[in-house]
Amino acid sequence: MNEHLTRRRFLGAAALALPAFSGSGAFAQDARESLGTMQGKAMSGPHPLETLMKAHPATLRDELRGVHPRVYTTKAGLEQLRQRARGSHRAQWQKALAGLTALRDDPAPAPAQKRRAQNNTAIGIMGAALAWQIEGDARYLEAARRYMDAAVSYQVWGYTYSKPDIDLAAGHLLYGLGAAYDLLYDALGEEERKRYRDKLVRQATILANHFMPKAGKSYSYSQNHCFIPVAGLAVAAYALWDEVPEAAGWAALSRAIFSRVLDVASPDGYFYEGVEYWIFSMPWIVHALDAFAHAAGDDMYDTPALRKAHLYIAHSLTPNGQDVFDFGDVFEGPVTRSRTGEEPARTHPGGKLNSNYNLLYRLAARFSNPEAQGIADWMASLGHVCAEDFWTLLWRDPALRSTPMSAMKPYHHFDDLGTVYWRSDWTDKATAFAFRAGPPEGHHVATILPKLPDWHLEMGHSHPDAGSFILYGGGTYLTGPMGYAGIPSTRLNNAPLIDDKGQANEGGGHDAFRDYPYARLDSIRITEARLGRDRADITAELAGAYKPELGVEKLQRRFSYANKAWTVHDTLVAGKPVALTAQVHGDRAIHKTGEHRFVVEGEPASLKVQVQAAALQADIVPGVVIAAGPPGHVDQGPREERGTVLRLSLPPGKRASLTTRMWF
Repeated sequence: MNEHLTRRRFLGAAALALPAFSGSGAFAQDARESLGTMQGKAMSGPHPLETLMKAHPATLRDELRGVHPRVYTTKAGLEQLRQRARGSHRAQWQKALAGLTALRDDPAPAPAQKRRAQNNTAIGIMGAALAWQIEGDARYLEAARRYMDAAVSYQVWGYTYSKPDIDLAAGHLLYGLGAAYDLLYDALGEEERKRYRDKLVRQATILANHFMPKAGKSYSYSQNHCFIPVAGLAVAAYALWDEVPEAAGWAALSRAIFSRVLDVASPDGYFYEGVEYWIFSMPWIVHALDAFAHAAGDDMYDTPALRKAHLYIAHSLTPNGQDVFDFGDVFEGPVTRSRTGEEPARTHPGGKLNSNYNLLYRLAARFSNPEAQGIADWMASLGHVCAEDFWTLLWRDPALRSTPMSAMKPYHHFDDLGTVYWRSDWTDKATAFAFRAGPPEGHHVATILPKLPDWHLEMGHSHPDAGSFILYGGGTYLTGPMGYAGIPSTRLNNAPLIDDKGQANEGGGHDAFRDYPYARLDSIRITEARLGRDRADITAELAGAYKPELGVEKLQRRFSYANKAWTVHDTLVAGKPVALTAQVHGDRAIHKTGEHRFVVEGEPASLKVQVQAAALQADIVPGVVIAAGPPGHVDQGPREERGTVLRLSLPPGKRASLTTRMWF
C-alpha cells in the first residue's frame, strides 16, 4: 500500500497559511456566492413569495391551539409512541437511547465556534426531549435542560464571522430548541419557558427578517443554505404560535419558501448536491414537511422528487455498502475511502456509513411504498448510522411490508440529471459503475428557471464532471473523483479535458457554473442508454460543457460495459485544432506496464487500462485538489494531494478519436 498516495498531503504555502476544513454543509460558500438570499433589481408586481404567503398561510390547526405538544405529535400520539417503544419498535428505540448525544457528551460551551458544534447541540436537545417523553426518566429531562441552556448561552447562532444567526446552525437550533419547548412545555417552569421562549423569539425574528420577501430579493431554493434555516423557522413558528403574534408570519414565510423548494427539486429524485448533502440536507426537508403536515394539516409531500428519493440513495451506495458513488462535493475521495484522518469519526462512525437511512422510513410510510421500506431495512442491515435514530419511532410504519433488494432492478437512469447507475446485483460481490452526463441541476431547470424570477442558482456543490464515470469491482472502488473541493475542477473527475482546460467557468471560485449559460449546460445530455442484466451501452454529448471559444463542435462519449470490461470511446469534432485528454483516477499509485497499458493499484483488485490511439501522450501525475476552506472562504482552502491521475492526451487536431478499455 502506497500510504503517501492515500493519506492527506498539504502542498505549498496555502497549506501553511490555512487550516484544513473538510466537506460540510457548514463550509459551503465563498465570498462570491449568494447562499440563501440575494438582493437584485426590483421585479414588477408583488413578490412571488408574498402571493404564496397569502394563498397558503399554513395556519395552526384549531384543535392544537393552546395545547402542547403539537408540532410533531400530541399527548395521545405520545402514548402510541410509548407503545411502539415497548413493542414493534423496541430494538430500534433501545438503539436510539444508547446513542443519545445528550447522554454521551456535554454540550459545546459558548461561543461554540467549532465546526458543527451548535448543530450537535440541537440534535442533542431533540433526542433528550423525546426520550424523556417516552421513558419518563429524569436523566433525559435533565440532559435536555442542560443542552437547551447551552443553546440559550450562544449569543450568536452560527459562526460569528460568517452569516451569523441566519445560516445552518440557526436552523438547527430553532428546530431543536423549538421542538423541545413544545415537547417539554408542561415539564418546564414559568421562568424556564420564558428564557427559552425569549431566545427562540430573538433568533426567529432575526432569521425571518433576513428571509422575508422584498422587492428584488431572490432565493437559492434548491440549495441547503436556504431551506435548512427555514425548516427551523417553521418549527419555532408552530411551537410559539399562541404566544408570539409574529409566529403566524414565520409559518407562512416558511411554507411559501418550501413550496418553491419542492417546485424546483429534480422530478427524478436525484439530489444534485451529492450524497453527502442528501445525508445532511434531507432531514430538514422532512422535518419541515412534517411540521406543516401535523401542525397545520398541510401535507406537501406528494411530489415526484420525494416519491423517488429512495432510488437515489439506494443506487448511490457501492456494493460494499459503506462507500458511495461520489459525484459532486462528497467526502474526501481517497482519504475517506482509506478511513484515515479525522473525518471517518463523522462519516463512518464505527466503520459504518452515517447515511440517515431512517428518512426512508418516513417516505415509505407517507407513500405506502414497500420498496422504500425495503431499502431502509437493507441499509439498516448494513449497520448504517443515523444522526437522529430516535425519529425511527415516529417514521417507521411496522405494518408496511418490505420489498427485498433482490426484487429491485439493479440499474437506473436518472434522466433529468443525466446519471446512470448499474450493478450486476445487490450483493457485496457485485460489479458496478456510475456514469454522468447532464446539466448540474437537471434538464428541468432550463424550462422552469425563466418562470421563477425569485430563484437564483447556486451550484457550487455540483462539479464540472460531464462525461465522468466511477467504477467498482473485485470488492473495491477502482476509479472515481477526488471528493469535496473548495474549487471544483474537471481535473478532479474522470471527465475529458480540451487543450488542458476543463468545463464551464471552473477556476473562479466554488461555483464552476456561475455566469455560464444554463441553456448551454442543458445541451449536455445522455442521448441513449441501453441497460440490461449483463451489459450497458450509454452515449452522451458533452460539447456544451466547454466554453465556445475552445471550438468544440461535437464531443461524444460512448461508455459501455460488456464481458466484464468497460470501454470509453471519445469522438471529437472541433472548429480548430485542439488536444483531447481522457482521465483515469486512482486512489493509489498508477504504473505503466506496456505500450499504452497501465495498472491503477487497488486492494483487493486493481484496474487495468489499455488505450487505443495512433499517437498518445500518457502522464501519471499526483491528484491535487483545492480543499474546502473556512466558512465564507471555502475556495481558499489548502492544496491537498489525493491519489493519482492518468492523463491520456492526443495531439491537437480538428478531429480525434480515443478508446480506453478497462477491466479488473
